[in-house]
Amino acid sequence: MPNKVSAEKRVRQNERRRARNRTVRSAVRTSVKKVAKAIVEKKVELLDALVTDAQSELARAAKRKIIKKNNLARSQSRLMKAANAAKAAAKA
Repeated sequence: MPNKVSAEKRVRQNERRRARNRTVRSAVRTSVKKVAKAIVEKKVELLDALVTDAQSELARAAKRKIIKKNNLARSQSRLMKAANAAKAAAKA
């Protein structure tokens, strides 16, 4: 346990921030999983909306510095690549 008042305050702040970050990170993971599920189930008509939602969640997390900017770019790229491949497979 911290011995100083400022250290105790830091512990409280870190707990609040951790809880906030966990909810955002959880929302990101959920939206990405929804995209993956739609791809597996071949629900191409829902894909555009789900990908847009996932990209929005990722961007929000990057803006709040919960994920890094490069992680954002990589994740969005992989999402789009998978979605476009699923759409191409559905058309063929």
